[in-house]
Amino acid sequence: MSSASEHVQSATQPQLGGGMAWWVWTLAVVFVVYLFSFQTGYSVVNPSVQEDVGLTIGQVSTIAAIYTWAFAIFQFFGGALLDRLGSRKVLPISIALVTAGIFVFANAQSYEMLLLSQVIVAIGSCTGFVGAGYIGGQWFGMAKFSFMFGLVQVMAALTSAFSVNLIGAGLEAMSWREMFNWVAGFGIGLFVLGLIFIRNPAPVPRQADAGNFFVGVLKGMAEVAKIGHVWVASIYGALSFGALLALGVVWMPKLLMVHGLSETSAALGSSLLWLGLAAGSATVPAWSDKLKKRKLPIILGAIVQLIALLALVYVSGLSAGIAMTLCFVLGYANSSHMLAFSTAADVVEPRQIGTSAAIVNGIMFILGGILISRPGFRIGVGIEQGLEPASMEIAQYASVPLLIACAVAVVLGFIMKETYPSNHG
Repeated sequence: MSSASEHVQSATQPQLGGGMAWWVWTLAVVFVVYLFSFQTGYSVVNPSVQEDVGLTIGQVSTIAAIYTWAFAIFQFFGGALLDRLGSRKVLPISIALVTAGIFVFANAQSYEMLLLSQVIVAIGSCTGFVGAGYIGGQWFGMAKFSFMFGLVQVMAALTSAFSVNLIGAGLEAMSWREMFNWVAGFGIGLFVLGLIFIRNPAPVPRQADAGNFFVGVLKGMAEVAKIGHVWVASIYGALSFGALLALGVVWMPKLLMVHGLSETSAALGSSLLWLGLAAGSATVPAWSDKLKKRKLPIILGAIVQLIALLALVYVSGLSAGIAMTLCFVLGYANSSHMLAFSTAADVVEPRQIGTSAAIVNGIMFILGGILISRPGFRIGVGIEQGLEPASMEIAQYASVPLLIACAVAVVLGFIMKETYPSNHG
């Protein structure tokens, strides 16, 4: 009787790791690429938006900041929603919200509409990256969670490396409004596909407190937040990735130009950070699984990242080739931050992987925003103290917060416990 029951179950439930698994995972990753492209796109189109809508520089900054704040708040709830409702009920709605927000952005005629568009996109985005990781764990099994989440980061990093150039080319062919209306049109197609295909491989178990949904969400978050190792992993990941985010988004081109690189070469160096992250994300999580260890790859990655950054900051007269090689090495080593998601998932129940990933990602995002701002603040202080602008001395002074973050990440790597599950084989 039990064999007949198992046969019926295998006939009605999709195969883990099969063709449907890859298709559902691909749709989730396309959603990540979609929202990352929009986020990156604002940095390119904001001068056109400012001129068209008549914004002040402060308003341009606030529009970007409101997304950060809204995303940081809603991020922590996104994982718990996935754990309790499953991808079927969450991700299509998230795609619809991001698409609606992009449409509002493309057609905004006022500062207030632009702010609203960012809030809508942020609410939808809060389950994007975490949702792709969640689907990897659900559709490929927890033994493959680390590897599949690494592949998500590969695509996100490649998007960060190339989307600026693609968006720039798009702006040469059409206005920013027309371009983002086309982007919103793509989102409609993605929403339809998500509505048809995105789902969990098996029904999500009904929670005992399902009658009080929001209380249950908060309770699920609290259960994960009580685990000390989740916080250690989150802070390690936030310090490590936050430093890369600060360098990749703002500061690496400025640092490379201090070494005498041209603006074009400096921009290429920044892209090599993301390409290194992509290459590392494709290999380091898999290496961790092969070693059956989390701690060793984390420690080695944190140390190499720190050494590469120290060389970029304190070794003067670097040639363009060596400087850009160090950028790639730094990005590759930084991919060990993906193991923060893995080691956090190791210590929670399988039904809590979405919540653990959201907590890790949320803390990464918050500390990343802080680290992005600190070098600029210190440049202002350094100039007031008499340091020469655009000099190696002020670059070194401005880089101190990032160096501290990378050094503390090394310390946390040594402190954290080994969590690789024995049942992963």
